[in-house]
Amino acid sequence: MAMAMSDSGATRLRRQLESGGFEARLYVKQLSQQSDGDRDLQEHRQRIQALAEETAQNLKRNVYQNYRQFIETAREISYLESEMYQLSHLLTEQKSSLESIPLTLLPAAAAAAGAAAASGGEEGGGGAGGRDHLRGQAGLFPTPGGASRDSSGPGEEGKQRTLTTLLEKVEGCRHLLETPGQYLVYNGDLVEYEADHMAQLQRVHGFLMNDCLLVATWLPQRRGMYRYNALYPLDGLAVVNVKDNPPMKDMFKLLMFPESRIFQAENAKIKREWLEVLEETKRALSEKRRREQEEAAAPRGPPQVTSKASNPFEDEEDDEPAVPEVEEEKVDLSMEWIQELPEDLDVCIAQRDFEGAVDLLDKLNHYLEDKPSPPPVKELRAKVDERVRQLTEVLVFELSPDRSLRGGPKATRRAVSQLIRLGQCTKACELFLRNRAAAVHTAIRQLRIEGATLLYIHKLCHVFFTSLLETAREFETDFAGTDSGCYSAFVVWARSAMGMFVDAFSKQVFDSKESLSTAAECVKVAKEHCQQLGDIGLDLTFIIHALLVKDIQGALHSYKEIIIEATKHRNSEEMWRRMNLMTPEALGKLKEEMKSCGVRNFEQYTGDDCWVNLSYTVVAFTKQTMGFLEEALKLYFPELHMVLLESLVEIILVAVQHVDYSLRCEQDPEKKAFIRQNASFLYETVLPVVEKRFEEGVGKPAKQLQDLRNASRLIRVNPESTTSVV
Repeated sequence: MAMAMSDSGATRLRRQLESGGFEARLYVKQLSQQSDGDRDLQEHRQRIQALAEETAQNLKRNVYQNYRQFIETAREISYLESEMYQLSHLLTEQKSSLESIPLTLLPAAAAAAGAAAASGGEEGGGGAGGRDHLRGQAGLFPTPGGASRDSSGPGEEGKQRTLTTLLEKVEGCRHLLETPGQYLVYNGDLVEYEADHMAQLQRVHGFLMNDCLLVATWLPQRRGMYRYNALYPLDGLAVVNVKDNPPMKDMFKLLMFPESRIFQAENAKIKREWLEVLEETKRALSEKRRREQEEAAAPRGPPQVTSKASNPFEDEEDDEPAVPEVEEEKVDLSMEWIQELPEDLDVCIAQRDFEGAVDLLDKLNHYLEDKPSPPPVKELRAKVDERVRQLTEVLVFELSPDRSLRGGPKATRRAVSQLIRLGQCTKACELFLRNRAAAVHTAIRQLRIEGATLLYIHKLCHVFFTSLLETAREFETDFAGTDSGCYSAFVVWARSAMGMFVDAFSKQVFDSKESLSTAAECVKVAKEHCQQLGDIGLDLTFIIHALLVKDIQGALHSYKEIIIEATKHRNSEEMWRRMNLMTPEALGKLKEEMKSCGVRNFEQYTGDDCWVNLSYTVVAFTKQTMGFLEEALKLYFPELHMVLLESLVEIILVAVQHVDYSLRCEQDPEKKAFIRQNASFLYETVLPVVEKRFEEGVGKPAKQLQDLRNASRLIRVNPESTTSVV
C-alpha cells in the first residue's frame, strides 16, 4: 500500500515538474510553506533526487539507442554509397563499350570509301583524304572552357614532349615528375572552394597524368605560368560528384584521406569530362597494375643455356663453368581481398572501424610472413604502410588530451589495444598515461574549495586515489603480457601524479596555516587512501612521505614555537598558587582531560571541594604538551623522528628550567614546598607519560627523554642547590 502511494506521489511529482507552466521559485516557496519541518524537506529532496537519477538513466539509455541507430544508419549509407559507386562504374563501362562500337566499323567504312575513290576518280579521292586529315587533327584542338586532352598521339616522343612542356609551365614540380613512362592525359582550369563554408579560395589548373593528379595555382604576374601546389597519386584518390545547388554548381570533390578539396569547372560539359577522364585513367592504372602483378606472379620457363659450340667467337678467358640462375620465388597477389586491401583500409579508417583495419593488416602480415619480397610485394607494402601511418595518426588523436576526457580509463581501451596490435606498445603506453594525467589534473582543478578544509581533503583524496586505482587496473588489463618497461613507465607516472596531488594538498592544508590537529587529520586521511593501493600491489606511501616531509617539518616547527611562547608567557605571570575550579563539573572535566592525556593518578593531586594542588601553569603545560605529542604522532614517519624528538625536548626544557629557577629562588617555605610538589608532578608523572607515549607511537625508546628525566634527580637530592641542573 505504501509503495503504491509512493509510486503515485512520484508520478504526480513528475507531471508537475514536466508541466509547461512550472516555475521553480514559486514551487520552492509553496513547498516551504506547506512542509512541517526539516524532515519533510529532506524526504521531498530525496524524491526529486531519485526522479533526477531516473531521468538521467532514461536519457542515457535513449542516447545510447540513438547512437546505435546512428552507427547502423551510417553503415547503411556507406553500403549504399559503395553500391552507387559500383553502379556508376558499370554505367561508365557500358557507355565506353557503346562508344567503341562505331570505331569497330571504321575499317569496313574505310574499305568502302577506297572502292568508291577508285571508281570515282581523283576528285573523290581528294575529298576522302581531307576527311582523314581533319579526323587526325581533331585531337589537336582543346575542348571548350580551357580543358583539353593530350594530342601528341601514343608515341613515346610525343608523350615526352608534352611532359616537357608541362615542366616548363609549372614551377617547382620538376623533381616530382621523373617517373619513367609518365605522360599527360588531361588538363584544364578550375576554381577551388572551401569545403566548410563554400567560399571561393583560388584559381587553379589541374594536370592529370596517367598515374597522378597535379594541382597548380595561377601566377597573376606571369601569364600562362603556374606554381606547384599539390600532387596526388591516383590509387589513393576518390572522385565524388557534388550535386548542383545554385549558385554552387558544376562542382566535384576529390577525397585524399584525411583531407578533401572541392573544385568548380567552367560548365557542366567540362565537369563531366573531368569526372569521366579521372575514372577512366584510374581504371586504366588499376588494370595496368593488375597485369604487372599477374605477370610477376606467373611462373617462368627454365632459363635457356647457350651452348659453347653455338658461340664460336667466345673468348677463352670466359671459358668458366656457368652458374645456374636461381629463379626468385613469386608471390600470388591476384586474390581479390589483396587487390582491394588499400581501399578497404581507407574505408575502415574513415568509418572508425579500427579493429577491422588491424584485422586486415594481421591477415596480410600472416599471408606474407614466410614469403619473399619481390617488387610487387614491396609496392603493396608501401601502400599498406601509408595506411598504417594514417591509422596510427587517428589512434594517436583518439588518445590525445585534447579529446574529451569523460568515460574514465576504459574509454581509451579501444585505441590502446589497436596501437599495441600495430606494434606501437611504447607509444600506446605514453599516450595512455598522458591522457590519464590530463584527466586527473582536470578532475582536481574542478573540485570546489568550499566548507571546512578536512571536507575538501576528503573529496580530493577520493577523486585522486579513485582515478589512480582505476588507471592502474586499466593499465594492467591493457598492457598485460607486454614489455615490462611499460610498468616502469607507469610507476614513474604514478610518482608524477602523486606530486600533482601533494601540490593541491599542501596548498590547502599547510599554506593556509591550518592548526596542527587539522593538518594531522588531513595527512591521516591521505595515508589511509594511499594504503588502499596496496590491494593491487602498488605502494606509494614512501612517495607521499617524501613529498610531505618538508611541509610537516614546517608545521611541527611552527606549532612548537607557539607552545613555547605560550608557556613563557604563563611562566612570566606565575604566582605559584593552587587552582580553584569553583564547581564540581569543572573539576570532573579536568580529571577527564588529564585521563585522556595519560595521567592516571591525577586524583592524588586534588584537594577538598574544588581545589587542585597544582599550579595552573603546570596543568596547562601538561595538556598542551600531550596534545602536541598526540597530533605529532599522527604525522609521524621515520624521516620525522629527530624533528619530533627535538621539538619535544625544547618544549619540556622551557617548563623544567622555569621550575628549577623558581625552586632555587623562592624564599617562602610554603611556596617552596608547593613548587617542589609541582616539580614532583612534572618529573615523576608527566615526563614518564610523555616518554611512554612516544615509545608506543614510534616503536622505540627515546634516550634524550630518559636523560632529561634522570637529570631531575639532582633537584630532588639537593633542592637547596643554586646550581642549574639544565
